Amino acid sequence: MPTMVVEIHVPLLPTPNLPEGTYPFPWIEEIEDFLCDLEEQGDVEVFDDGEEHEDTYVFFVTGAGEEELLAAASQVATLPAVPAGTFAVVSDDEAEEFGLGRHIALPLPAV
Repeated sequence: MPTMVVEIHVPLLPTPNLPEGTYPFPWIEEIEDFLCDLEEQGDVEVFDDGEEHEDTYVFFVTGAGEEELLAAASQVATLPAVPAGTFAVVSDDEAEEFGLGRHIALPLPAV
């Protein structure tokens, strides 16, 4: 039986106004740290290492229900320096490629 995976697609845009010679995507590490913290708390599991895909950087979470996974994805979208236009894709571990699934705009509206 397939395992649900939520892909978090973040536009691969450099952080503006960084000093010259600075890594242009510091938000990647910030997101990785945030997701690791959630994993340590038992809220979600990081499914796989993030990676570049087309014009986005994709992170993967699993290990919880859809609502919890989308809430985590929504929190990622609101982290400082994370580029606007972040979205989630509800997929599973048997998908043949990224982005095949239901697309969800992030952050989610407040309840």
